[in-house]
Amino acid sequence: MLAGRPYANDRSFFAAAEREWWALDRDGWLEAFAAHPRIGERSTDVWSRQEQEGISQAGGDLRLALREDNRAYEHRFGHVYLVCATGKGPAELLADLQRRLANDPKLELRVAAGEQAKITRLRLQKLVMT
Repeated sequence: MLAGRPYANDRSFFAAAEREWWALDRDGWLEAFAAHPRIGERSTDVWSRQEQEGISQAGGDLRLALREDNRAYEHRFGHVYLVCATGKGPAELLADLQRRLANDPKLELRVAAGEQAKITRLRLQKLVMT
């Protein structure tokens, strides 16, 4: 990304980020995934807290289900459940997590990578806007 600077406009900057992300291998993706807190866990990262603010609406039963299904997901796939949580409520996130538990591991890695790409795009947009 740094080598490509300066970018002609925001669109070319976002396109470069997208190309770089999809050029990574499994290990690169897993390294990025590992930097994310679990859905429903308190984080010291400001952006993660903002992105997961919908979780604050969750009652105790929903929080427990998210915690348990997060563990099941990590056991099945070997990485944190990754989702672009911005604008999603706790029930929607839990339903997504439960649905994705049925995925084949190779498919789920690509789904998680797609969610990371969405998160990255949102965060880059925040950087560009500041």
